[in-house]
Amino acid sequence: MGAALEQLHDELVQIRRDLHRNPELSYKEHRTTDVLVARLEQAGLSPQRLEGTGVFVDVGSGPLRLALRADIDALPIIEETGLPFESATTGVTHACGHDIHTTVMLGVALVLAGIHADEGLPGTVRIIFQPAEELMPGGALDVIAQGVLTGVPRILALHCDPRIDVGLVGTRIGAITSASDTIRVELSGRGGHTSRPHLTEDLVFALASIAVNVPAVLSRRIDVRSAVSVVWGQIHAGSAPNAIPAHGFMSGTLRCLEGEAWHSAGEMLDRAVREVAAPFGVDVRLEHIRGVPPVVNQEAETGLLEAAARAELGSHAVVLTPQSMGGEDFAWMTQEVPGAMMRLGTRTPGGETFDLHRGDYAPDERAIGCGVRVMAAAALQVVFGDDA
Repeated sequence: MGAALEQLHDELVQIRRDLHRNPELSYKEHRTTDVLVARLEQAGLSPQRLEGTGVFVDVGSGPLRLALRADIDALPIIEETGLPFESATTGVTHACGHDIHTTVMLGVALVLAGIHADEGLPGTVRIIFQPAEELMPGGALDVIAQGVLTGVPRILALHCDPRIDVGLVGTRIGAITSASDTIRVELSGRGGHTSRPHLTEDLVFALASIAVNVPAVLSRRIDVRSAVSVVWGQIHAGSAPNAIPAHGFMSGTLRCLEGEAWHSAGEMLDRAVREVAAPFGVDVRLEHIRGVPPVVNQEAETGLLEAAARAELGSHAVVLTPQSMGGEDFAWMTQEVPGAMMRLGTRTPGGETFDLHRGDYAPDERAIGCGVRVMAAAALQVVFGDDA
């Protein structure tokens, strides 16, 4: 595999840079899909387009043994890296590393295709390039609805981690991500002069009370071990310092480490918002968009990734990663099929520690080769039947 990857390395880096320069938002990944289809067909494979955007391809022959998944969409974030291949689409960038994920899985497909052409693979690996991970509840549900996981016995994925050095991967058994919902609260009232708040519905005060008190209420109604977190990202109301506005809204996220508590937290959140708003007499419109459950890594699939990482990157290559409060729609797939996700280190050793969803996120491109080696090795272990 090393020789095959060495031949592909420069091409994969160029493909990643091309994808990075031409990012596309969820369900708009038409060019990205075309690039993938063209390269897979060039390798003699028969990719199958998903409805709208996205594609999957089978490599090998015989029974379907494993699926690998990558997400292909970008984020509505302004890039601030200053890289020579920075985004050419204003306000859109691959700030979550999906260009790396896509390139890694393309590299795995090409490596496996070469091995199959030379010596044959006694089993089939399905590689899925999924759209719309960033748009909750996620494009994974569309992939499932189209039957792409039918007959798949196990599934693996990876996600870039800017806190882990390149050359290392992070794993854990059990939940590796958290449940995540989107919340939007709209308030309306009569509005009026700030000198006479008693004659109006003080909408700004109501918004502030919801922002502060709803998280506090949930912290006393739900087991703290579930780590329910409500964080607001937007509050908008008013246009003048001496006028109480008639309309305003706030939005944020609800996150939870544990799947069962996630369901009860959602019901309590809705009730808490209305209870806190009630004394102010405002009209409340609550939009609670259910997102994703946690990604739960199974022991066998996690062990498979760890064995592949140690074999390819060294005995020191696996580190324990904490559970993330971030949401990830791969969770829907792991509810259908046993699977696991690993964290792919993208930090240059001794370099800056970035964060995901930041405009300046610049992963070390050596992570591409590391990801291909680990995921291809895991696939080969399964195909040849020697995974523990």
